[in-house]
Amino acid sequence: MPVRGALVRLTDAWTELLRRQAGADGQRAYPAPVRDLLGQMTAAAVLMQSAIRFEGSLVLQLHGDGPVKLAVVEVTHDFTLRGTASVQGDIAPAMPLSAMVNEHNKGRCAITLDPKGRAPGVQPYQGVVPLFGDRGEKLERISEVLAHYMLQSEQLDTVLVLAANGEMAAGLMLQRLPLEGEGNLQGQPAHAREDDIGLNEHFNRLSHLARSLTDAELLSLDADTVLRRLFWQEPLQRFEPQVGERGPRFACTCSRERVARMIQGLGAEDVQALLAERGDVEVSCEFCGVQYRFDRVDATALFSTPAVQPPSSGTLQ
Repeated sequence: MPVRGALVRLTDAWTELLRRQAGADGQRAYPAPVRDLLGQMTAAAVLMQSAIRFEGSLVLQLHGDGPVKLAVVEVTHDFTLRGTASVQGDIAPAMPLSAMVNEHNKGRCAITLDPKGRAPGVQPYQGVVPLFGDRGEKLERISEVLAHYMLQSEQLDTVLVLAANGEMAAGLMLQRLPLEGEGNLQGQPAHAREDDIGLNEHFNRLSHLARSLTDAELLSLDADTVLRRLFWQEPLQRFEPQVGERGPRFACTCSRERVARMIQGLGAEDVQALLAERGDVEVSCEFCGVQYRFDRVDATALFSTPAVQPPSSGTLQ
């Protein structure tokens, strides 16, 4: 059947991400609705990265006009992941996506594909969709937003079931595969093919089964049990799971060199003003919590051009 699927269960990687965000004292821990939203985004980003197969990073972002101003998850091609959220306002218990991120229906979802080794000046691919449906209705779950994105941007039927709590972030994704590869290469529009969007009976049946999966089942049952309960009558072809060093794991790409370039981007005048005020420049990574400190000597040296010393003998090569 023209359907592929992926199932992800994040435990250690997810709890490490939460630990880094909460800080050593736990004072920065997210409210439960924000935590669960970020967990669902993390599971979804891993699922989407597993489907596109390219060397680089997939970045999933929500830009909000509610108390959650920004939520970001990045997953690399080798499944290292990191994420963070910015909250400015009160979060009520069981607060839905629309209230957290899309209060005035101006929230946006962006997916960025940033290839590894991208040449300077070359912009990464980015797709942006609003957080409402075709009729302007607010979408209440990130799974609905991403399925709508895949339909609008990729013309690809997609079903996502996502759930998260403080111990696990999990997700199931089904996608309809195009039947006519030659038609795709020739640029034929999706509606001109026999496997029109929403009309494939196999995909529709499997989608109905997938949507019957509850959050509690997704978070409590192992992968074998989930697949057996949902698709026990279907011809499943299983692939080797990617775990351990090949599977999803927390990692941050921040470094002192990257922070130094960011400080240089502020400009010498602003940095000198900061040094005059507090005596050093301190930057904390929002993803992993590592703090980078540049004292007056270090910060000033970032704007000093070293003199070129002539060779003692011979010629320049």
